[in-house]
Amino acid sequence: MSDIEKAAQDAVTAARQSEQFAVMLAALQATQQAPATPPPAPVQQSSGSAGKWIGIGVGASVFLLTVALSAVAVAISAVSLTICVLVLRSVWHDVRKGR
Repeated sequence: MSDIEKAAQDAVTAARQSEQFAVMLAALQATQQAPATPPPAPVQQSSGSAGKWIGIGVGASVFLLTVALSAVAVAISAVSLTICVLVLRSVWHDVRKGR
């Protein structure tokens, strides 16, 4: 197996590990953020249910935007970590070869 094939295989392995790491971080963030939300305030009973559904829609939208931004942050972190690991691995191989 040539060096290029080994490097490609290592890159694929690192990418898989970064994806698994990103999923674990997302799950960890989700569990940490769930209890941090304050309990909902008591709502006055109203004659119509439109206000209740608007409030639910707004709350769900804010929650989903938070989850989406967290996922983007985790993905950026995973890509950065992968690139850092690949560069350090390359430097380490060069040092071991005496270049």
